[in-house]
Amino acid sequence: MKMAIAPPKSFLLETREETGVATITLNRPERLNALTFEVYAELRDLFPALDREPGVRAVVLTGAGRAFCSGGDVEDIIGALFARDAAGLRRFTDMTCDLIRNIQRCRKPVIAALNGTVAGAGAVIASACDLRVASETAKIAFLFVRVGLSGADMGASWLLPRLVGLGRAAELLMTGEFIDAKRALEIGLYQRVVAQDRLLPEAAGLAERLAKGPSEALAVTKQALETEWSMTLDQALAYESEAQARLMEHPNFREAYEAFRQKRDPKFR
Repeated sequence: MKMAIAPPKSFLLETREETGVATITLNRPERLNALTFEVYAELRDLFPALDREPGVRAVVLTGAGRAFCSGGDVEDIIGALFARDAAGLRRFTDMTCDLIRNIQRCRKPVIAALNGTVAGAGAVIASACDLRVASETAKIAFLFVRVGLSGADMGASWLLPRLVGLGRAAELLMTGEFIDAKRALEIGLYQRVVAQDRLLPEAAGLAERLAKGPSEALAVTKQALETEWSMTLDQALAYESEAQARLMEHPNFREAYEAFRQKRDPKFR
């Protein structure tokens, strides 16, 4: 099946039909992959397109060079914002939040492959992904308070407590200080830390394993992790009961059963 996603102008996109993995590479290495208005807008629009693309079953998001993403570009974004009125500033913050929303609502697993600096908006984008694989040099900071803004930016105060707990989230968001990859792994912000030369192979291998899995079941799992956070136990049990019963009617459930009986790997739809 030929994929129909148009190539972006402000970063790189590689889609591999044989594996079902799409790899997004932020590609401003000379600026530590700092974000521009165009990058924000294209990323925001890309994730719904990836969600609709049947040939994509998992996504890897990474950065070229020695950084994942250093946040908003000081001149191209931060400097330009001083010329905007209140409505213009709100349009910008809405766009940044829409990007996070679209990453979260993409039904495909999204894996952040973090190399070097992960800062500001880059740290929130990484937090919005489902899993984070990091190199040993991947230091991370939520820098917003250090430039006079709230640490609660782009959904950070919603995302981060769910990953590391309220106390650790408060420390990261209120101090704006960097922590190294070892510490990020210890508190659960990163799931894996590997040598730099193993980063992309590790992230790609994880994405390929997920891409071979039951995509509908993974989509329901991702949605449940978000939706059930605000539910009572009884509401969560009712939600999962309905979702699981529906998946029991999906062909992938039968395929897993037949593959087990025949002692082979399942071939999920």
